Amino acid sequence: MDSPRRIAHLDMDAFFASVELLRYPQLKGLPVVIGGGRRRVDEMIRERWAGRPLSEIPPEAFPRLKDYAGRGVITTATYPARQFGVGSAMGMMKAAKLCPQALVLPVDFDEVRRFSRAFKATIREIAPVVEDRGIDEVYIDFTEVPGGQREGGRVLARLIQKAIFERTALTCSIGVAPNKLIAKMASEFNKPNGISVVHGEDVQRLIWPLPVRKINGIGPKAEAKLHRLGLTAIGDIAAREREWLVGHFGKSNGAWLHDAAWGRDDRPVVTESEPVSMSRETTFERDLHAVRDRAELGAIFTDLCERVAGDLQRKGYVGRTIGIKLRYDDFRIATRDQTLPLYTADARTIRQAAGQCLKRVDLTRRLRLLGVRVGKLARADSAPNQALALSATAPTVAAEPRPATMDLF
Repeated sequence: MDSPRRIAHLDMDAFFASVELLRYPQLKGLPVVIGGGRRRVDEMIRERWAGRPLSEIPPEAFPRLKDYAGRGVITTATYPARQFGVGSAMGMMKAAKLCPQALVLPVDFDEVRRFSRAFKATIREIAPVVEDRGIDEVYIDFTEVPGGQREGGRVLARLIQKAIFERTALTCSIGVAPNKLIAKMASEFNKPNGISVVHGEDVQRLIWPLPVRKINGIGPKAEAKLHRLGLTAIGDIAAREREWLVGHFGKSNGAWLHDAAWGRDDRPVVTESEPVSMSRETTFERDLHAVRDRAELGAIFTDLCERVAGDLQRKGYVGRTIGIKLRYDDFRIATRDQTLPLYTADARTIRQAAGQCLKRVDLTRRLRLLGVRVGKLARADSAPNQALALSATAPTVAAEPRPATMDLF
């Protein structure tokens, strides 16, 4: 007889903040937000307190959220900060009104990636079927792993938590359920450092009372429409006939909503998935203009192209579709792309093609954000053309006439 399916969703607790607290343990228990601009605040602090161990730098030496000025957003926040309503993706200025006393630290991406690799390697040593879902979360198939069925998966989850803490000194929360959909919800039930086990018969009791937004895949627009129809809890969706949901949301989405509300999800844990695209983007500390701030924008644009190229080369990919993303001062977004005849991971080629895309957008308005994307990826060692596009091969794209100063940054 086949073992019942047991799938876990593991989410590291306030990951970016927790990594920083390993460096500055004296900040534990305090409201701390990670994010902001590109300034190396921690390096400034170290210079000022040179000669003193990092763990002995007093908390009052760190900048406060109330003194922050800029466009940055919060990457994550410690749980004491979250109690004030501060959360990920929130603007720093908005967060300052909720928790002005919070301390601010920038993201150390190199350190975060190092810990990400460490906790994922630890998991794979215990349970090898792991699906990477980002820098701080994974799905794990417990079904055939020794201990994966004991207490519904709690025994194996406890072992993984212990192994990760011993290796990294970081905590995580784990939800174990019959499928990925419910496991992701369950991992939020008992944060931080918790384990939640859900069985199929628990769906009505534990899942139906939750807000509809807790279903992974329901965004703000779908939530608003569900609310207009009087569906605020997952159980409200489950109470509707599949045909009714199909009539209001379409054949595919309606059927999916019905299955999700009843806790049905057959998706496997995928151990290897090919990326669809790679991108880099940045939000400016102040609005920039394509003419008046041309030099600054040009340097940022080149850096983004070089970073994307570096990501492709480091991970062994090449791509054919080069695109840009702009966010204007009124928050409207413009995107353009073009497809090259050959695959490339060359920074000069990417910049030239992305520059051609810039000719097809309005550059008379001030900009808040700039991004560069490479899509239609293939493995570098098996790209269909077996050749990389050099910068000279990037095609010219017809565009409406513009003053020469506004063609490219």
